Amino acid sequence: MREAEPLRCRAPAIATVQVDDDKVRVTRWDFDPGAETGWHRHGMAYVVVPVTDGRLHLELPGGATQTADLKAGISYARPFGVEHNVVNGGSAPLSFVEIEMKHFSG
Repeated sequence: MREAEPLRCRAPAIATVQVDDDKVRVTRWDFDPGAETGWHRHGMAYVVVPVTDGRLHLELPGGATQTADLKAGISYARPFGVEHNVVNGGSAPLSFVEIEMKHFSG
């Protein structure tokens, strides 16, 4: 079990839910440089569709980190259970659309 989230030092990314029905939840995420989602665990499998190019800095359980370069329109999928904090690691605003598939939940 994860301890309580530490105090946030970064600005939050902005999440705008566009669709939420019995099959999917579609959320657009907009990040200013350095903005973060905060720690979370995905309860559903999901697909990310980058709207802009950019670099993500991923903070992972146990203190590990990873970077991911996004290219607008080049999608990728992840299984349910992924846990991380997503940070805009670049110097420009960054946006992507996240599509969570409710029938692929844990």
